[in-house]
Amino acid sequence: MTSSDPIANLATLIRCPSVTPAEGGALTALAAMLEPLGFTVERMIASEPGMPDIENLYARIGTEGPHLMFAGHTDVVPVGDEAAWTHAPFGAEIAGGEMFGRGAVDMKGGIACFVAAVARHIERHGPPKGSISFLITGDEEGPAVNGTVKLLEWAAARGERWDACLVGEPTNPDRLGDMIKIGRRGSVSGAITVHGVQGHAAYPHLADNAVRGVIALTDALMHPPFDAGTENFQPSNLEVTTIDIGNPATNVVPGKASASFNIRFNDTWTAETVMAEIVRRLDAAARDGKLRPGRAPVRYDIKWAERPSHVFLTRNNQLISSLSGAVEAVTGLAPKLSTTGGTSDARFIKDYCPVVEFGLVGQTMHMVDERVAVADLETLTVIYETFIARWFGDAVA
Repeated sequence: MTSSDPIANLATLIRCPSVTPAEGGALTALAAMLEPLGFTVERMIASEPGMPDIENLYARIGTEGPHLMFAGHTDVVPVGDEAAWTHAPFGAEIAGGEMFGRGAVDMKGGIACFVAAVARHIERHGPPKGSISFLITGDEEGPAVNGTVKLLEWAAARGERWDACLVGEPTNPDRLGDMIKIGRRGSVSGAITVHGVQGHAAYPHLADNAVRGVIALTDALMHPPFDAGTENFQPSNLEVTTIDIGNPATNVVPGKASASFNIRFNDTWTAETVMAEIVRRLDAAARDGKLRPGRAPVRYDIKWAERPSHVFLTRNNQLISSLSGAVEAVTGLAPKLSTTGGTSDARFIKDYCPVVEFGLVGQTMHMVDERVAVADLETLTVIYETFIARWFGDAVA
């Protein structure tokens, strides 16, 4: 058994119960795969008051440029109801041509395949004509505070510089070769609290129903649309995710109501301009007396979630064409270049180098019986190996 076998690599990683924030042995297992290949492996522990310490890994082979980074995470989400799994969630059992286990596609599978691809490249061609590094966090599925952000800062402070990055998140909706992510929408979350006056439902003139205020404000957040989309991005979309009144009595007018929301925004906006637009809408709705005729404007507070995610689009033709060409050469499919979906750690990496994302089919990620087709592991390994050869070939040409 060598690290050139993606199936064995993945089985080893799945059997490490690395539910965020636990390392679970996954980084130790990864180090054992990389060190025999010639990688220098370092473990970095990041801390933040009030949060669990997170162990991360940085490994590099080579000392010169060009420098290609592979980024990902070994932490996984909880298994949920373990009794609902048909195969043990950390067993890495193979049945019906699929390997079952938490993290199989999100995203230990991508790591297993890239390790195998690098091993095969070294076996066939020797060390890369430049450098390859692994930047692997244990905090992607958690608050993402002590993971990639701090690992990047730590590595950059030591003089590490990268020319390009591939993130191995599951990007394909239906089959390998469907989609490469070349950017991501931004994300901002917030919560509003409406302050009314509690009172008797039979005497509404003595009260100020906070429900009327929160309905007016949330309606303004969701309509009209923020934009119609752009060339590379879907229309921006805001969803109200909770409305909380906390009033168990049917004859009491509630004096307080709150609502939470999240907006995924395209390159029409920045985090700052979309937040300003949200406040503008709320202020206008607060003055609208349609639901509260004759009353003063709705009194509300807004609290923004920390650290919005910024929209980005990668335009590095060498990186995109090397990966697209590798995907098409192996699968026969011309992958769609997409910016759909949620956020990933690519939102942090884009501040250091051009970044794209390509990995397994993500249909079962975070689900009970998360699993991956064994054949896809071999195919993705070949894609990654082809990409490595193409990228370094183009970079040194």
